[in-house]
Amino acid sequence: MRFKDRTEAGVLLADKLKGYAGGQVVIYAIPRGGVVLGVEIAKVLGAPLDLVITRKIGHPANPEYAVCVVAENHDILCDPAEKALLEPKWLEKAIEAERQEAIRRRKVYLGERERPNVAGKTAIVVDDGVATGMTLLMALREARQRKPAKLVAAIPVLPAEMLTKIEKEADEVVYLDAPEDFLGAVGSYYDHFPQVADEEVIGLLTT
Repeated sequence: MRFKDRTEAGVLLADKLKGYAGGQVVIYAIPRGGVVLGVEIAKVLGAPLDLVITRKIGHPANPEYAVCVVAENHDILCDPAEKALLEPKWLEKAIEAERQEAIRRRKVYLGERERPNVAGKTAIVVDDGVATGMTLLMALREARQRKPAKLVAAIPVLPAEMLTKIEKEADEVVYLDAPEDFLGAVGSYYDHFPQVADEEVIGLLTT
């Protein structure tokens, strides 16, 4: 399955989630790409939109290769094999730096806006796709700490092999495509998949 762009993917996901419309729901988008989808879903469901911000920690020899993901709170998720090879002091500094960056980004994107209370409600965590799954798994764990009655993961596309892992963290997984032969990159499933700038995220969150 292919998507024209993130907006189309968001509209299609919103249609699959419309059973939640009018209910006690909070949408949690993962910046930056997930915000484009989150806006569409929040619109259809009539739900408030918040962010769950995670930051990847790249390998010191190859920063594009994520070895850990850290959240705004004190949670961290690492590839165990890669973590064992990293120098502990380097990792400790990297974790703290990325955690502070996550906190900074919340202020950049949302200012002093109060977080919606999701306790006892349904939390829907949205991203534009899943490849390794580390970012989504970390986001789900952070959202779970906010004590929702139900936790839903909503993504357009993910590798079939990731479904079981995500189902262990979420009460429900809503998706549009889960190919057995995943192409390796989320962008391969979109006709138009540009980087989303901070300015676009801010604009989406203030309209």
